[in-house]
Amino acid sequence: MVPSIARQSVIIKCNMQKSILTGNYEFYYAAGLVTKLSDIEIADDIQPEKLQELLAEKIPTCTAKDEKEAYLYQMLMDYRPSEEYDEQMKELLLWGKRENSLWSVTIS
Repeated sequence: MVPSIARQSVIIKCNMQKSILTGNYEFYYAAGLVTKLSDIEIADDIQPEKLQELLAEKIPTCTAKDEKEAYLYQMLMDYRPSEEYDEQMKELLLWGKRENSLWSVTIS
């Protein structure tokens, strides 16, 4: 998996407000964005089932600042992760947490 593809996919989906999360890679990047946009803290090495449980508990308490954030939260609430986990998911979670170009995709 090329991590930048998961990142681009999540951002495009939020910008267009279309589609759903289609895998754990997108799920982890999107979860990382949630930590950047809210006061939800997520352990860097959290497993998929625990991450889903945490988000299901915390996201309903978040107030989206715009339609993109609201769509991000909705996609995360609707997603059901597989048990699959690898180091790239951790990498994507961390990328989302440190995202500097929120909602921006550059294709060259």
